[in-house]
Amino acid sequence: MELQDPKMNGALPGNAVDCRQEHEGFLPSHSPSPGRKPAQFMDFEGKTSFGMSVFNLSNAIMGSGILGLAYAMAHTGILLFLALLLCIALLSSYSIHLLLTCAGVVGIRAYEQLGQRALGPAGKVVVAAVICLHNVAMSSYLFIIKSELPLVIATFLDMDPEGDWFLKGNLLIIIVSVLIILPLALMRHLGYLGYTSGLSLTCMLFFLISVIYKKFQLGCTVGHNGTAVESKSSPSLPIHGLNTSCEAQMFTADSQMFYTVPIMAFAFVCHPEVLPIYTELCRPSKRRMQAVANVSIGAMFCMYGLTATFGYLTFYSSVEAEMLHMYSQHDLLILCVRLAVLLAVTLTVPVVLFPIRRALQQLLFPSKAFSWPRHVAIALILLVLVNVLVICVPTIRDIFGVIGSTSAPSLIFILPSIFYLRIVPSEVEPLYSWPKIQALCFGVLGVLFMAISLGFMFANWATGQSHVSGH
Repeated sequence: MELQDPKMNGALPGNAVDCRQEHEGFLPSHSPSPGRKPAQFMDFEGKTSFGMSVFNLSNAIMGSGILGLAYAMAHTGILLFLALLLCIALLSSYSIHLLLTCAGVVGIRAYEQLGQRALGPAGKVVVAAVICLHNVAMSSYLFIIKSELPLVIATFLDMDPEGDWFLKGNLLIIIVSVLIILPLALMRHLGYLGYTSGLSLTCMLFFLISVIYKKFQLGCTVGHNGTAVESKSSPSLPIHGLNTSCEAQMFTADSQMFYTVPIMAFAFVCHPEVLPIYTELCRPSKRRMQAVANVSIGAMFCMYGLTATFGYLTFYSSVEAEMLHMYSQHDLLILCVRLAVLLAVTLTVPVVLFPIRRALQQLLFPSKAFSWPRHVAIALILLVLVNVLVICVPTIRDIFGVIGSTSAPSLIFILPSIFYLRIVPSEVEPLYSWPKIQALCFGVLGVLFMAISLGFMFANWATGQSHVSGH
């Protein structure tokens, strides 16, 4: 139902009050120097095209979680996996609809400010904390650099990956962070990263095409030497196999399947980036930004589904949580794929970093003017913390599981539903109207999802089953 209030549809033509509210929500209160134009946050609005916005949001959605989706499919089956993935995609699109509706009501396009409007100062702190927790996702991106980059360099140089000092993963993480991630993370506006986001998506498209090609080239790899990762004790069998036949399961269930839903939920978290992208979108409106979100989520659903399906059909139930480890290290195509994935996840980190830095600025320096020293200092501190985390956390699946079970339900389900219930006035949508009942059920679903996922995960850890299959 299209709401009649002009604030609800995101188009605010000629409404100076709403523009002033948005400026006050983003900008510090300070007077410009005589003769200078006042600094306005919305000066940058309208410069980022629809396509560049799709690139940025798609890049925010797509992350290193794509490498674990084939493993998730192995523990759910093809049809159940695709059904769950579709449900998560649709729910993510609906939650973005709730966010955009709330932003249109109050004329604010900052996640933290929506939290303050809905729940007061405590709400602003909670939202900023959840977004900062989401920053741990960046450590999963750098974990891939730590594990893959030494192998790629060693293959190029025909050296032992455990040999020289310049092949140490921890050192390479620091080098990549300083030389590539930090300069891009210092960009003042998210729209500038549209080109690097497009390059990142191109790299992942190359990854998808290569996975499909390898499926038809290799056929059934179970029990084949030199293709899958081999067991040291029995070279003829791939490690971690649940069976030794090339038989695809349509539906399956085991103790590991409860990691799969958090992995899939984490794969669609882009909500901290939605409002910054909305702010910089050319000709911004609620409908136009929703279209950006729908196109991005739809494209990533197709990429996720195809990657998981063909990755699973290549290695079946022996697939690992990090699928690239299943291929031969000396295959030239796979070497190029590894380089493409490393570049893609590296270019994703600055996009994820942008809303985290913005949340910290809103929380710690709400009334301060923009400052380059503070801007640089926050980026440096975040990158240092992320580098420490990626060195200390041993497995990529634990990162996906914990973050997917905590921040993902909060960002996708709980916070947008609370915002909608608290911000949309009862004159527009009564408390017992169907849209608000939907939003309430949506939030309850998020709480249940978080509790069930964490419960099964902690139970597995307590019984030692989290290490079954070596992951």
